[in-house]
Amino acid sequence: MNDKPRRLRWLVPALLVIAWLGLGGFGGPFAGKLGEVAKNDNAAFLPRSAEATEVSDEQKAFTPRQVLPATVVAERTTGLTADDRRFLDAKAAELGTVPGVVGPLGQPEKAPRDDQAVQLAVPILADGNPADVVKEVRAKLTGAPDGLTVLVTGPAGQIADLVTAFGGIDGILLLVAGGVVALILIAVYRSPLLPFLVLLSAVFALGLASLVVYLLAKNDVLALNGQSQGILSILVFGAATDYALLLVARFREQLRDTPSRFDALKLAWRATLEPIAASAGTVILGVLCLLFSDLNSNKGLGPVAAIGIGAALLASTTFLPAVLALCGRGAFWPFKPALGSPHPETSGIWGRVARLVGRRPRVVWVVTALVLGVGVAFLPQLKASGTAQSDVFLTQVESGTGQDVLGKHFPGGLGAPAITIADADAVPAVLAASKMDGVAQSVPLPKEVNGRVQILSVLNDPADSEAAVATVGRLRDAVHAIPGANAKVGGPTAIQLDTQKTSEHDRALIIPIVLLVIFLVLALLLRSLLAPLLLIATVVLSFAATMGVSAVVFNHVLDFPGADPVVPLFGFVFLVALGIDYNIFLMTRVREEALTRGTREGTLRGLSLTGGVITSAGVVLAATFSALAVIPILFLAQIAFIVAFGVLLDTFLVRSLLVPALTVDVGRRIWWPSKLAKATKSPA
Repeated sequence: MNDKPRRLRWLVPALLVIAWLGLGGFGGPFAGKLGEVAKNDNAAFLPRSAEATEVSDEQKAFTPRQVLPATVVAERTTGLTADDRRFLDAKAAELGTVPGVVGPLGQPEKAPRDDQAVQLAVPILADGNPADVVKEVRAKLTGAPDGLTVLVTGPAGQIADLVTAFGGIDGILLLVAGGVVALILIAVYRSPLLPFLVLLSAVFALGLASLVVYLLAKNDVLALNGQSQGILSILVFGAATDYALLLVARFREQLRDTPSRFDALKLAWRATLEPIAASAGTVILGVLCLLFSDLNSNKGLGPVAAIGIGAALLASTTFLPAVLALCGRGAFWPFKPALGSPHPETSGIWGRVARLVGRRPRVVWVVTALVLGVGVAFLPQLKASGTAQSDVFLTQVESGTGQDVLGKHFPGGLGAPAITIADADAVPAVLAASKMDGVAQSVPLPKEVNGRVQILSVLNDPADSEAAVATVGRLRDAVHAIPGANAKVGGPTAIQLDTQKTSEHDRALIIPIVLLVIFLVLALLLRSLLAPLLLIATVVLSFAATMGVSAVVFNHVLDFPGADPVVPLFGFVFLVALGIDYNIFLMTRVREEALTRGTREGTLRGLSLTGGVITSAGVVLAATFSALAVIPILFLAQIAFIVAFGVLLDTFLVRSLLVPALTVDVGRRIWWPSKLAKATKSPA
């Protein structure tokens, strides 16, 4: 009579494993195809209302096909020779025939200050694949005479170098992140099989997420760039492993008390589903707040990250339970949890930490808060007003070297001028207003369209530098003040300026929204209003301390040139959402224990039971985000440090000491206004 239910116990997990094997086999290859649908051009990410976007749209009336400037610069420090000039003249004619280059090209232009360099403007069609065109241009420039340096720089060159830097990002990140996670899991579980199962779950989750993101990006439903692509891989691996650790720990705990593996798994799955789902839901809602951003790259990251977390949740709550059900205690070989064996979770270091918190809760949370306050004190040192585009590379790239050479011999902004479009009758006034420090020369173009004229302003400083950004800001102020000119300033430097302004606006708007969303999720989960406020306050304190320490490290240890305004925003979204994860894991268990033991004993038991698994989860997540540093991009290196350090701070200080000590000190009132706040069982 009982054979059929027993067979079903095996059948359902087996079918789930088979389904995931098929899905993983189909979706896995798309992780390597994301680079095909990623775009790394800042101009594509600005809102329609940005002034640089308006100029770009208006330029279409002058030239139906938009171009992206590249600049070929050649230098011989002892002076150019006749062979050099013949080589460069021949290459100028040859480059004009390259598909994607708007030819024919003019002759190389001599440097105004010396005879050591020439430069050649190479306009490239923006609606094609500029990176591939630049690659072909660079290939054509090989074979230069000995001693002649020939480089391709400008906005198109920078995009090509970005594409190269992000090339193979998934393979590199998966290799590094997977290797680090495997080592940590082997150390945690001392089992050869269990780490493989957890990693397989993460790989399947990444395959599913990659498939969905690829299809949406290919059909222009969302914007994907190299940064989002890298963060997706790391986020999925980290989240899937975190959720797996929580489920596996509870499963091992239940196996000590439950004869049947299936019953033990059912109890573990039910007990962990709420905190895992709440954690994933919090992160998903947190990153989806990026949809309020005006910057399309931020908007794109929101759904990309949400899809990744959703895939991690699905794999961790379906595939992993199924394969654990099939393996049973064998998954933990050679240290199988035997029925009736003692629970080591309540002893050892976390038992001692719980007793420390129980003896002196107020001292513990006050001292911990003061330690975090030391980090907060350095927060004003954070430089996040933006950096030059060439500074985004942590290694030497051709576009950066070329820009340095160009700046030695020519006005730095040559090849990527600021573009002012104004009414034709206001051109003299615009030219007069543009005569300012930082502008080498301004020249109107002869073509007039609908009473409008383009004016090109060559800047003294490199077009991607902060000095050039400041000049464009002054130029805008000057031409906007001309009555009736209806003047607007665009171009590569203006794109950078508008990107920085939009990022600052997004930061001021999105951070309060994220806090509100997380508060609402915690209030529903914990059935309390006071507990969510305290938890959010601790995570915000941890974030501020993390950013303060990051400022010291970036400025004085790593000698970074600064940070993009979006770095604090991304750091906040990820740290607050992920930091709340560990508080959710802890406080849901504390609430569960408090229902029968009271708040004080429930808190201490919850801390001792979850201490090991949450610490392991934090170390894994920090390690996976650290893998972003293998990509030589300033933004990713900064996010890697901020999230890794912040997660460790949350794991070892906030969740281990500050939150439980506050909970014990506040007592049952922390559950206000729920009934648990009035429970007489709690000695607190």
